[in-house]
Amino acid sequence: MATAADLDRPADALEEFRSQARAWLEVNFPPALKGKENPMATVEGPTEPSADEAAWKKAFGEKGWGVPGWPAQYGGGGLDRAQIRVLGEEMARIGAWNPIGGMGVMMFGPTLLEYGSEAQKNEHIPAIAKGEVRWCQGYSEPGAGSDLASLQMFAEDKGDHYLVNGQKTWTSGGQWADKCFALVRTDKSKKHEGISFLLIDMTSPGVEVKPIKMISGASPFCETFFTDVKVPKENLVGREGEGWTIGKRLLQHERQNLSGGGGAVSRLFAGTSMSALAKQYRGADEQGRIDDSDLRMRIVRHEMDSRAFALTLRRAALESKSNQGPSAATSIMKNVGARITQDRAELSIEIMGMNGLGWEGEGFTEAELSQTRTWLWGKAVSIYGGSSEIQNNVIAKRILGMLDHQ
Repeated sequence: MATAADLDRPADALEEFRSQARAWLEVNFPPALKGKENPMATVEGPTEPSADEAAWKKAFGEKGWGVPGWPAQYGGGGLDRAQIRVLGEEMARIGAWNPIGGMGVMMFGPTLLEYGSEAQKNEHIPAIAKGEVRWCQGYSEPGAGSDLASLQMFAEDKGDHYLVNGQKTWTSGGQWADKCFALVRTDKSKKHEGISFLLIDMTSPGVEVKPIKMISGASPFCETFFTDVKVPKENLVGREGEGWTIGKRLLQHERQNLSGGGGAVSRLFAGTSMSALAKQYRGADEQGRIDDSDLRMRIVRHEMDSRAFALTLRRAALESKSNQGPSAATSIMKNVGARITQDRAELSIEIMGMNGLGWEGEGFTEAELSQTRTWLWGKAVSIYGGSSEIQNNVIAKRILGMLDHQ
């Protein structure tokens, strides 16, 4: 759906922008980085950027194109949909990638643009747009996972500040984050209405993180403890008691990104194709087809689902930009994306056979060992960002209009 800005923009003006974008990219994008994955836009362990990566991140961030649709007054690109599309085409043409990412871009930034004060936007959005600050999410607690509204971390009003005590768990990237956006309880007498949205500096005295080692061997999550942590009153987003509303909106942004490129589903078409993988490990018949008719049909079904899903995501992304951002439909995308991601991992392991079950030692390639960990890691896809069961509840209530039975 075209926006008014798209319709009013002359074709020659768009081509002029294309020429400008192409010229800027050719000057600023290091050819050595062509086609590489972005090492800086992940919640997993940060790596020391190369000189080329650091220069590219700095140039792209200062240009505002890491968040091309965000307002220019806060450090964004200020581009409309048509310009964003052209920028993407020009980046793809030379194998360039966006070096700005993380939870600040995926979830917190878009939410703060909607609910934050002018002072909060001026303080936090430019640093996110340049990739200068890493954010983590303080939502889940040991006794409040799927039932997030049962959270107990308490922010006590102390006049000019809050005194925060409690614990969060599954804090993605907590051990590397500079700041945390968190749901806290400010009123113990109310469940949903007693929750507020608070910004916490992770370097504050009283904040402690303990990494959690996953079955895949990685440790991208933490237990995070808050003991008498002082948080300035100006770090409250919205009013007290509005945290549940703001937090739900942020989750819609998260689910859109998890299903549409900011998470596991972005790996659907990465690396070797399923067909090539099957021919490598299972062989091909005299017609060049996968030498297993049943496996061949299941791969075809999987690839059809994957490509249909990718096209649906693209359409949904365009619709969200032309309307008011992501909607409850992101829950559908999250569930479908989780299923497709897990199906791909299961198929890959089946294709590789014993070669796909190695953990370490000789006899396995790096790609085979990586596939084992990807398969194990993928088990969490239907849990994090809101479990599939929770998404089904959202779909039933918000999309199908079904009500709870009393």
